[in-house]
Amino acid sequence: MDGKDSWRDNVFVARMWKSNKDEEVYLHAYDAVDQDRQGLQYYFSFFNQRRPHSSLDERMPDTVFFASLPQLQAA
Repeated sequence: MDGKDSWRDNVFVARMWKSNKDEEVYLHAYDAVDQDRQGLQYYFSFFNQRRPHSSLDERMPDTVFFASLPQLQAA
């Protein structure tokens, strides 16, 4: 944390939740918590695995993350 209530601490998480609400929650009228949970699971898998992000040069977060991991060598 950079300091008490610094906006930089939550900017990425806040942006992700705003996208989630705009692209998933507000578009569906969930009747039960179970449906909401399924919708969130779907959206987060879509957000990380299939949705290109402009800040990542139109790549998906999972692609960027897993490409940065060190490769294990075979024995």
